[in-house]
Amino acid sequence: MRIINARVFLDGGFVEGGVAFSETITAADPAVAGPGELDAEGGYVIPGLIDIHTHAAMGADASDGDPEGLRTLSRYYAAGGVTAWCPTTMTLKEPELTRAMHTIRDFARPADGAKVAGVNLEGPFLSYAKRGAQNPENLHAPDIDLFQRLNDASGGLVRLVTVAPEEPGAIPFIREASKVATVSLGHTTADYDTAMAAYDAGASHATHLFNAMPPLHHREPGVIAAASDAGATVELITDGLHVHPAMVRLTHRLFGEKLVLISDSLRCAGMPDGDYVLGGQPITMKGGKATLSGTDTLAGSSIHLMDGLRRAVSFGVPLEAAVTAATLAPAKVIGRDGEIGSIAPGKRADLVVLDSQLNVKAVYINGKRIR
Repeated sequence: MRIINARVFLDGGFVEGGVAFSETITAADPAVAGPGELDAEGGYVIPGLIDIHTHAAMGADASDGDPEGLRTLSRYYAAGGVTAWCPTTMTLKEPELTRAMHTIRDFARPADGAKVAGVNLEGPFLSYAKRGAQNPENLHAPDIDLFQRLNDASGGLVRLVTVAPEEPGAIPFIREASKVATVSLGHTTADYDTAMAAYDAGASHATHLFNAMPPLHHREPGVIAAASDAGATVELITDGLHVHPAMVRLTHRLFGEKLVLISDSLRCAGMPDGDYVLGGQPITMKGGKATLSGTDTLAGSSIHLMDGLRRAVSFGVPLEAAVTAATLAPAKVIGRDGEIGSIAPGKRADLVVLDSQLNVKAVYINGKRIR
């Protein structure tokens, strides 16, 4: 199969040409021409997006332990150009998390759905003071035995775990957990020195930068400056509500290819304004803004990652950088960049065709067109 007459995203830039593929990429260069399955008509061909931090959408949540809900999520992501995703759990009790892990482990991707690339445990090893929309009743001290039980329950799929490094036992936890998965700092009150100690212990990522952590301050630089000094990768929610556009541009300049775009989407994504539930707590969405009901506390977002990519570009992030931040960068965070995240011979043919306005025209997963 071929996509021709396209601007193909190769090695961080766009090249005029096409892509030849079966289940995997066989060629991607200016020489790809001739009869094609799809004429891109000068549009873009980019790798399928990878959302490593997304809880829910369309009324379904990865923490529900519901197989049909996972299929709903898989189809929602794929239709918008996300070809791989990490079901992201909330701060819940162990039995609920175990049930969610079992359901994700046994998930069978529908033909028109995105593939599961791993599990993201956002909780329960978080700070009470910076819990955000996480349920405080379910917070748990960093516990490597609990982490290992949950990873075993998932079939070894846990690729990312968030921890507040100031919590008792966090540094030993990070040393052990980082041997198994990427450890991220988040939902934390940590100062710079504590964050640096965590990065020295094996952490290498930061969860939704700026949100649920101390702000960047010239005398108290905190996690944000520590992440920069440590060379960590960082997530950013680019819905325009969680982080001001000026800070999105600053983060791109500061972190470059270490920047990872995420949706952090909730049940309300793809749904009308109204009342929903997140980790057992009520949330309300009004005008696309989701908050804990009756408060101004932001929960996650209501956007699809492709919306986040478009908005990042509208905020001033170069298209090439935004595409990298939604494809190769997240693939590296979860250790899957050998097979997904870029267009190169031998990698999975997970491709998205966009028009000049970044509207999705076609989506391929493992070489099969699903939209």
